[in-house]
Amino acid sequence: MTRIDRRALFSTGAAAALLAATGVSLDAAPKAGGTLRLAVPRDGSLDRVARGAMFDTLTEIAPDSTLRGELAQSWQSSEDARVWTFDLRPDVLFHDDTPLTAQDVIEALSHLPDLSRIETVTDHQLRVELTKAVPGLPFTLAEDAFCIARDTIGTGCYRAAHVQEGRHFRGEKVADHYKTGQAGWLDRIEVITIPDANVRAEALRDGYVDVAALPAPNGLRERAKYRYHPSEHDMALVVADAVGLPRQISSRAALDDGRIAERWWMI
Repeated sequence: MTRIDRRALFSTGAAAALLAATGVSLDAAPKAGGTLRLAVPRDGSLDRVARGAMFDTLTEIAPDSTLRGELAQSWQSSEDARVWTFDLRPDVLFHDDTPLTAQDVIEALSHLPDLSRIETVTDHQLRVELTKAVPGLPFTLAEDAFCIARDTIGTGCYRAAHVQEGRHFRGEKVADHYKTGQAGWLDRIEVITIPDANVRAEALRDGYVDVAALPAPNGLRERAKYRYHPSEHDMALVVADAVGLPRQISSRAALDDGRIAERWWMI
C-alpha cells in the first residue's frame, strides 16, 4: 500500500477514530470562552484560518459534506437551473455594524463563472442568471473565492484584532453574532506561523500554543497530554487536552476546512 503523504492526511477527517482512540466522549458539548492558540507552517494555513474566522459565504458545506445556508437562508432555481434566487438572512451585520444587503453579495459574485446577469430584487433578495445550467451553484458559492466582504470587513464570528500578513492573526469574537449558540465558541483565536516543525513542536510542549500543525513528532508521544490527528504515528495535528474537538472534522481541507475558529472550543 502506498504511504499517504502527511500533508494529505492533514486534510482528512478522522475525528471519530481519533476521539475513540483517546477516550474522549463524542458527545462532549461545546463550551463558550477561552483562547485557542494555533501554530501552523508557512503553507497558507494562517490565511485560510483567518478567512474562515472573519468572512462568511452564502452557503456552507458542513463537516458531513451536506450543504446548508450561511448568509443565504433559502434559495430556489428555475427548472433549467439557469436562474437562481437567493434570500438573505435579515439579521446579519458587518463588523462595522452596518447591515448586509443584496448589493454586497452582488459585488462578491461578480466574477462568478458563466454569469449572465445578477441583480437585487429587494434589500435581502437577489437573482442570478447564468449562461448555462449550473445545478451545483449553491455548492460553488460555499468556496472561499465567494466570501462576502465590504472592502476588508466581513460578517464572520470573529473580527480582526491584529493581522501581520503571513505571520500572525488574532481574531476577537463578535458579540451578539447571528451564529451565537451554534458556532464561534471561542473568545479569541490566535494563529502564528512557525516555519520550523521542531519549533512548532517545542511551542506546544512548552504550552505556548494549544494546537500544532505538522510538528516534528519527537517528544510529543504522551497520550495523557496530547491527542493526534489522524494518528500518533503520523501527526498532522497534535492537540493539547484543553481543546474540545467537534464530533466530525471536515474532510474537504485542512484545519476543519479552515473553520477551526468557528467549530472548535476550549474545555
